[in-house]
Amino acid sequence: MRNTAKLLNGKVATALLTAGALSLGLTACGGSDDKAAATDGPLVVAATPVPHAEVLTYVKDNLAKKAGLDLQVKEFTDYVTPNTATEDGSVGANYFQTKPYLDDFNKKNGTHLVPVVAVHLEPLGLYSNKFEKADELKSGATVAVPNDTANEARALQLLADKGLIELKKGSESEATPADITKNPKKLQFKELEAAQTPRALDDVDAAVVNGNYAIEAGLKPAQDALVLESAENSPFGNLLVVKEGSENDPRVKKLVKLLTSPEVKKFIEDKYAGSVIASF
Repeated sequence: MRNTAKLLNGKVATALLTAGALSLGLTACGGSDDKAAATDGPLVVAATPVPHAEVLTYVKDNLAKKAGLDLQVKEFTDYVTPNTATEDGSVGANYFQTKPYLDDFNKKNGTHLVPVVAVHLEPLGLYSNKFEKADELKSGATVAVPNDTANEARALQLLADKGLIELKKGSESEATPADITKNPKKLQFKELEAAQTPRALDDVDAAVVNGNYAIEAGLKPAQDALVLESAENSPFGNLLVVKEGSENDPRVKKLVKLLTSPEVKKFIEDKYAGSVIASF
């Protein structure tokens, strides 16, 4: 009886092992199919409305179908949600930010987002509803600046480049008003969310506004800015960004090719007349 039991138990164990292996094999196949499905479906890209979503919509309406890309554009009005959505997989990519902003976001939030390609540059500008030239700013004038690390530092660097302030050496990439070493006009700084800076123009003497928000507010950076960031050798190209590991997604590769095509370059030049500049 003992020998029979051992034999039966051995057979049962073998059967269980076989079933387990089969189950694992099916699970592995299912995982592979899921991965294939993930890269075969539509590519959803998060973007701020202007100019990013406009550029993507041009690609969607004019280029994507011929390239075999099912492109969907999801608009956001802030600089945080597109990154968190890309990190958690709610969207497949995003298009709105610069490398310094991306690096700072990853550092502070523990995210794993990587740039794929730089598409365009939006020069940062100083705007005012009260003055027509920067040197007209009066002593003690209030200037609104973006309150996130990357864009605030960029805004202060713009003012320093134009001689309105001086910054402590070495502070450029993370500068705050505390790093100002010379401030001859005794400018006062009001730190606001980047999207709020153009809306504050009636309440402050001037504001440093990101290009996308300036255009969205009806401003023309190439014409309306008191001072404008130089596009030459700029590190502030706006990027197509994905979660690490998705760089080789065939849909992403198709989108990269389309976003850096002659057609998109012409669209940017014609539509934005120097307020947005192609980076390729």
